[in-house]
Amino acid sequence: MPVYLDHNATTPLNSEVLEVMMPFMTDLYGNPSSVHRYGRMTRNALEQARMQVANLVGAQPAEVIFTSGGTEANNLAIRGVLANRKQSRFAISSIEHASLIAPSKFMESQGWQLDSVPVNEQGMVRPEALQTVITDNTQMLSVMAANNETGVLQDIGALLEKAKSINNDLYFHSDACQAAGKLPINFADLKLDLMSLSSHKLYGPLGAGALLVKSRVDLVPLITGGGQEKQKRSGTENLPAIVGFGAAAELAAREMQQRRTHVFELQTQLIEQLKTLQGIEIFSQQAPRLPNTVMFALQGIDGEALLMLLDKKGFAVSSGSACESGSTDASHVLLAMSVKPEIAKGAIRVSLGEQNTSDEMLQFIETLQDIKQQLTRDDR
Repeated sequence: MPVYLDHNATTPLNSEVLEVMMPFMTDLYGNPSSVHRYGRMTRNALEQARMQVANLVGAQPAEVIFTSGGTEANNLAIRGVLANRKQSRFAISSIEHASLIAPSKFMESQGWQLDSVPVNEQGMVRPEALQTVITDNTQMLSVMAANNETGVLQDIGALLEKAKSINNDLYFHSDACQAAGKLPINFADLKLDLMSLSSHKLYGPLGAGALLVKSRVDLVPLITGGGQEKQKRSGTENLPAIVGFGAAAELAAREMQQRRTHVFELQTQLIEQLKTLQGIEIFSQQAPRLPNTVMFALQGIDGEALLMLLDKKGFAVSSGSACESGSTDASHVLLAMSVKPEIAKGAIRVSLGEQNTSDEMLQFIETLQDIKQQLTRDDR
């Protein structure tokens, strides 16, 4: 049986979530904006999902704007905020996801000055690093809660406190797509202005995400028309996916500790077994990380070649972000951590899920050892 070890790319749809979605793909087909009975029924389901998502991350339902996923949420955060701010400067961390980097580069092309916040060799943004980046003219700062490649967790509360002490008027956004559902995260307690979420990272369906937005934030919509989602995201809502997102969020909140304990035990086992391999480098070992993520490289072995050989043996892993899987470049995340390019190009990411087992970790290590020996022989 193939072994799926790429849960940071996407998770399998939970069967309970699918069951909740099914009526909205068959009998409950009304438009949530319609005032008749069919519309009211689907509107009620939409608002229930909004409440379920809000409850997962300690937000108010009114703060939840549904999007097509984390990518749209990140784009809306960057472009939607800066469109209404005085053109000046904004900053993002050097390890952000492509869906945050791309709109940032777009705003830079429109005349904004984009500043990059460095990370240390473990992949963490230190509060003191903000001192040389944030200025009185900085309009916005974005730092992801958990990195999709290394799994490194940022101390968002400490970073926000430091940023606001330098410039209290800036908006602080965090991409929490990888963190939400895996670890407790509270939008209100963190005092964030904006936060991005994604359904398919927590056993929900593809095609749904959300941007959480504080009422004080003046956000310009990217998509206009019917005025759905409080005039912030027009277009008839993808109701089956949103209902599924809500159900997945509620399930994640209920099962979080159980899931967290399970994947952490597997992560611990995997790391200990990886350490027995000669020439192994495990990234960000000294940093707090997601309980399901391990990124490593084997000295002298190309990451893409290793990925394909593992795939042939039935193991689905990643060489970094799924959104950049077509790239042969070294991971920008690892390069930002001062990892040598030749090592960074050999990186492999294993991201575990609730269906993975201890036996699969043993099988993975055995297969990795066989491939390493094969490649070593071929190089002689």
